[in-house]
Amino acid sequence: MSTRESAVAAAEEAEPGEAVTAPAPGPRRPFRRPWAVVAARTRRWREEHPTAVQVLSVTVDVLAAALVVVALVLPNTVVGLGPAKFLRIPGEAVIGAAVLLALPRRPRIVLAAVSGVALAAMTVLNLLDMGFNQYLGRSFNVVLDWSLFGDAESYLEDSLGRTETLAAVAGLIVVVLLLFVVLALAVVRLSNLLARHTAVATRGTLIAGVVWITCTSLGLQISGVPIASEHTASALKIEARRVSDTLRDEAAFRKVAKVDRFGNTPGSQLVPDLRGKDMIFTFIESYGRSAVEDPIMAPGVDATLDARTKALAKAGFHAKSGWLTSATYGGSSWLGHSTTMSGLWISNQQRYRTVMASDHMSLTDAFKKTGAFDTVGVMPGVQKGWPEQKWYGLDKVYNAFELGYKGPKFSWSTMPDQYALQQYQERVHSKKPADGKTRMSLLILTSSHQPWAPIPKMVGWDQLGDGSVFKGIQAAGNKPADVIADTTKSRQEYGKSIQYSVTALTQWLERYGSQDTVLVFLGDHQPIARVSGNHASRDVPVSIVAKDPKVLDKVDGWGWTDGLRPAHDAPVWKMSAFRDRFLTAYGSTPHPKKG
Repeated sequence: MSTRESAVAAAEEAEPGEAVTAPAPGPRRPFRRPWAVVAARTRRWREEHPTAVQVLSVTVDVLAAALVVVALVLPNTVVGLGPAKFLRIPGEAVIGAAVLLALPRRPRIVLAAVSGVALAAMTVLNLLDMGFNQYLGRSFNVVLDWSLFGDAESYLEDSLGRTETLAAVAGLIVVVLLLFVVLALAVVRLSNLLARHTAVATRGTLIAGVVWITCTSLGLQISGVPIASEHTASALKIEARRVSDTLRDEAAFRKVAKVDRFGNTPGSQLVPDLRGKDMIFTFIESYGRSAVEDPIMAPGVDATLDARTKALAKAGFHAKSGWLTSATYGGSSWLGHSTTMSGLWISNQQRYRTVMASDHMSLTDAFKKTGAFDTVGVMPGVQKGWPEQKWYGLDKVYNAFELGYKGPKFSWSTMPDQYALQQYQERVHSKKPADGKTRMSLLILTSSHQPWAPIPKMVGWDQLGDGSVFKGIQAAGNKPADVIADTTKSRQEYGKSIQYSVTALTQWLERYGSQDTVLVFLGDHQPIARVSGNHASRDVPVSIVAKDPKVLDKVDGWGWTDGLRPAHDAPVWKMSAFRDRFLTAYGSTPHPKKG
């Protein structure tokens, strides 16, 4: 019975007027905090199982040491990744142990924790380098590349779905935070181990130092990998140099962007040999040299290029093709677009922002400055505001939401290329510009964007309607997750996507092109390294197609290959060289603008 219940019973039994005395409360159990209880139980378990405690302690020490060593020697690329990369003696560990042994307890623990956090940061940078090298063919830039994470998240959401993407992002954040905590704790634990066994640790550090110096002096290796490692120190130097170079590059490029060979050319002296032409510039997403020459992708792509060359010839069109070396690789398509149109080497986001904010003339803007062309862009990949329209000199831009598409998305691609081209025909190309002008159009096609699943199929041009016809095709296609996880399948499906895009574009030209139509089409960059290969070039095909023989005669001296498929030994130019060569070939007169 509780104290309260006893008091109530006593009150009910007492005579009227008799005082009631409550019974004295019983003894209370002392309150113990949960963590104190856990600590007591842990101490009790340790006392009862000393052997297990010893084994567990040694295991944790070994795991902590292994984790630190792996973090110190972790390479920044998956190429050549193997056991030999991790069977190395990190010089940073030897120096770190010597410093920690010389410090008193409190500074030692602080330095160990800070070192663990710094090592975790370098590990994250190494992993980012791995991913960027695998997909974009370059290392991560700590100054410029943070903005790309938003694009990566959007790509994953389009490919895998919002729920899966949110789960993946949340999991990644948790893993990164755990990495920082675990590495900090690991270094602190190892520092305590050194302090408990000072004599043994001192001898071991001296021996490790002598071995490291010997291996360095003699160049000893395992499977071609040096045994003595200073990877983390070297990586830190490279990162510092990269930051410094990036900042210097920004200032230098700003001066370069102010210089323009045709910057002061009057409109009357720009592209006079193309007046009256129906000009179309088209970029095909990820259309790279690998599509034409890789043994897995090339057979299908080359057969398509040859077949489409014959079909166009039958319709009266002829082509010349060459190679351009793109300023980007695997992604960041806008860098390829702007490099081609500006005549400047725009290889990073800072250069892109600099050019977009400048008055450096784009190739498309050159047509607008003549006063003889209306300019329009059709960009199904644009799904938000696009201020770059001004720099490109486009009077009107149709984005993903202005083309009336009611069908399904094909992973990242908002609509099939064939549909986008038909909408271009109905909304733009079939309508004559006012005031006797002709038109210059910029089209950016998206169906060959990774992950190349599902891929659209060609349907009758008269059956396209609002795009609903693609629902069954999309539903029956491959799932993105199945293709992303399989390198061979990714390469095969990439090749099919290029075949589709080239077929859609050239069928449109065959169907709707006129005597005055001039089509220039090219790739923006190679596909990701996982598809194109770790040692692939950055070259992309470029073609000029026209009915008027005078158009192709103007570029006869370029040495390009007849047809849509450039020969292996066809000329290769930097993508930034195309603008000035094109302007010069079609009669533009240079009037330089100096910075």
